[in-house]
Parts: sequence; structure tokens; C-alpha cells
Amino acid sequence: MGAQKSIHAGKAKIDVNVDFTHKLCASLMFPPPRNTASPLSLVIGSLCIKHPNLFGGSEKLDVSWDKGLYDSNVLLAYRRPRPEWLSQQCFVVQHSLSPEIGVHGVPIDNFSRSGSGGVNLSRLSLGLDMSEPTSSRWSSTTSIKFEHVRPVNDDWRCISRDLDGFPVTCSGSTSDNMLVLKQESRYAKANDHSFSRFSMQIEQGIPVLSKWLIFNRFKFVVSKGFKLGPAFLLTSLTGGSIVGDMAPYQAFAIGGLGSVRGYGEGAVGCGRSCLVANTELTFPLNKMLEGAVFLDGGTDLGSGRQVPGNPAVRQGKPGSGVGLGYGLRFRSPFGHMQLDCAVNSFQQKTVYFGITNLAP
Repeated sequence: MGAQKSIHAGKAKIDVNVDFTHKLCASLMFPPPRNTASPLSLVIGSLCIKHPNLFGGSEKLDVSWDKGLYDSNVLLAYRRPRPEWLSQQCFVVQHSLSPEIGVHGVPIDNFSRSGSGGVNLSRLSLGLDMSEPTSSRWSSTTSIKFEHVRPVNDDWRCISRDLDGFPVTCSGSTSDNMLVLKQESRYAKANDHSFSRFSMQIEQGIPVLSKWLIFNRFKFVVSKGFKLGPAFLLTSLTGGSIVGDMAPYQAFAIGGLGSVRGYGEGAVGCGRSCLVANTELTFPLNKMLEGAVFLDGGTDLGSGRQVPGNPAVRQGKPGSGVGLGYGLRFRSPFGHMQLDCAVNSFQQKTVYFGITNLAP
């Protein structure tokens, strides 16, 4: 359910790609949008426009738009040509709108689902990304960006407090401003029998003005995979922490697909720190179908009460949890489908379904 079109403008070529399938699952699994006054509220899909030679000097311009039922993201990226031995620079302007379910969501059905907490984030950022020349295994990206974060309710009106009357920003007003210096390093090593990956992100808030946020936030992901006969075992460990100024939306949310399965998004907890471990064993059933068994666990390391407003404590989130389950992986030339069924610590079952890497 996609379309691709190439438009020639002089010597340049503009590629337009529209895909309405990536988020088809979301429309089947969730209720209709809250605001159906506009026809655009029913649109689920993505649009990408690329110009490889904007000013005749190999400058590249990428414009992308991605929209789900409740979230949207618009990205504009401009790249200037530079020698390969120098860092590659990219000027970025981005605006996203998404529900803050991970932190402010309300756990439902013994924490197997998360409902809307009435808080959504409108985030505008602009800045510069610099990618260092990569070695055979290491790569590094440095960015500096100005961010303007504005919480809104389900009617898209600016808010400074949640439904319980607690602040949803660090400043106490209807928005937060910050200048963020971010360093991300990645390592990857792979062969025919195993692979190892490591990534580290460090963000530093720079207080250019007195009311701007100053903080240090880091996150790491370590993963290791190797073959066990025809099967493949994948393990990963994710952790992070934040010190300094903090708004509730900056907390680490634990629970959901990609975290601890068996729970709703953020239903395990949210804190200043987190630690999540995942183990999954996949085994072939036929040429295109794989079976999987997995075990997930996560904790906020007792830091849930350190988040301003104590959103996790007020919603009764346990702060730690374990999910156990099984699933199917269907791989084809058109895309990958994943179906998981997990049980959490409260013996409540949750089913996840997703489609990724879908060809147009």
C-alpha cells in the first residue's frame, strides 16, 4: 500500500515516496482518533522528498513527514558536501507531536495496557549534526540543538499541569527551552556466527539563559547475539540516568514493546535511572517463519520518586517487572512481521503485533 514517484526538475531529481502501510497495525489495534474534526486525523502514512543537488553543488535536501493516529513528525535536513576525511555536517529542523504515555499514561488491566494520561508533547528542535569519519567498527556523531518543548492536552491546548494538578514542565510554565549538546558513539562487530553492539549517548543541557535547563543525561545499550545450532540467542542490556534539572517527560519509561513485554508502555515505571535486560531465542520453522521465546526484565532502580510530580508513584506503577512470552517472526521480500504474546508479573497477557522494513 505504497507509491513511489520520481520527478525530474532540470538536472535534479526529486524522489517522492508515500507509504500508508507502516502504521496500518496501529489503526487496527487502537480506537479511533480523539479529534476527528479534520480528515487529516484519519491519515496514517509517510511522505519523503529528496533533492540530491539543491543549488548545483551536490547539496542534499531531505524532507520527510510521518504520521500515525496520535503522533506526527516533520523533519527537514540539509547536507553540504565535504571531503570524506572531515566530519559530515547536517543542518536539521524537526517538529514532532506525540502522546506522553510512557510517563503520564494510566496502567490498565493489571498493567498490561496503558491509557492516555491527557499529556502530549509538541517538540521543536533545530541545530547541527556532525558525523565523524567512521573506522571499521566505531562511529561517532556530535550534535548541538535548540529545543522548545510544549506540553498540550488532548484538545491541543497548552498546559502546565497534568490532570492531577502536578507540573509537566521543569520551568513550571507552559514550555521548556534548552540547548543540548549530544555525543553518540557506536561500536559494531559481526561475523557469520555472532555479533556485538554497543552504543552510548550523552546529552548535556547548556544554560545559555537562566531559565534554560541544565542537566546531564546518558544512556547505553549493549547487545550480543550468537548462533546455537540452528537457533539464535540475542541478549541486550539497556541503562541510563539523568542528573540536574529534569522535566517529567525526560524520565526513562520502562515497559512495552522494545522494553519489558507483557506490560503496557511505561507501565512498569519511569524514573531518573533505569536498567532493562532482554533475552530472546529464535529458531527457524520454515524458510520464512521463525519461532521465538523471550524473557524481559526492568527496574527504575528506586528512582521513580525522584521524578518531579511522582507520576509513576501516583499511578501505582510497581517500579520493576518481568515479562515472559513467545512469538512468531515472518520474513519476506516485502517486509518483516512480528507477533508476540507475553505474560507479566501479574499473570496478565499482552499481545504485540508489528510490521517493519516494508517495501513500497
